[in-house]
Amino acid sequence: MEKTTIVIPPKNTQSVFANMRGAHVALRVPNYDKTKKWYMEKLDFRLLHEWPFGNLQLAYLAPANDDTFWIELLAGGNPEPKTSYRDLNESLHPAGYHHICMDVKSVDDTLAQLRNRGVTILGEAFDLPVIGKRLGFFSDLWGNVIELSEAL
Repeated sequence: MEKTTIVIPPKNTQSVFANMRGAHVALRVPNYDKTKKWYMEKLDFRLLHEWPFGNLQLAYLAPANDDTFWIELLAGGNPEPKTSYRDLNESLHPAGYHHICMDVKSVDDTLAQLRNRGVTILGEAFDLPVIGKRLGFFSDLWGNVIELSEAL
């Protein structure tokens, strides 16, 4: 398979939505303290802010060296359990949200560090030349899938 470079079309600065940007992804989790601790200890995320909202506890977390992408934790109440996967292919069956993707310099080095920290890895890393990336996947303690992406 030939390596592909994705060509980004010009920005549409005239769009009525030209000011729209990605900001965060929210994860509904059953245990606030365990989740916050997991992201901070396993992924070195930083706690940006935390606050209550009704019977919920919320927080913004950000990667160790990135202020532009945040994860919002939504905890409390009685959320329905999510299916946890130990294999990437199994995780592809349900419709809807699938994963968060984080760019890294080396997928293999990052997966090795995650393994050392006891994180569940969802199969081996692989090259996907059609998008010019090397990919790896792991899951958090509640089964939320996280992708690692490295430019080939």
